[in-house]
Amino acid sequence: MAITKNYLSGKEYCRVTFTLPAGLSKTVTTANVAGDFNNWDTASHPMKQRKNGEFYLSIRLKSNNEYQFRYLLDGTNWETDPKADAVVPAPYADQYNSVVKV
Repeated sequence: MAITKNYLSGKEYCRVTFTLPAGLSKTVTTANVAGDFNNWDTASHPMKQRKNGEFYLSIRLKSNNEYQFRYLLDGTNWETDPKADAVVPAPYADQYNSVVKV
């Protein structure tokens, strides 16, 4: 898992790219990113798959903010990104949300 950030001109926005490793594609057929930035909508940000098997998604986020998110794999399995800027307890169950700071 990886997150890359590219600040856009003026630095008011940042293009954030979420990447899941190629090896995941052996067991996972779909991946989505849900978080604060899309009201936790599990369908609005599907990840694309590269030829090498990696899943990725680039989105533009407003700078000087923190966003909680998680990956939804195959529509049923929630995953936290251990390489995110932070990991915080989710407001329900014994789950954790990833945090990206831009």
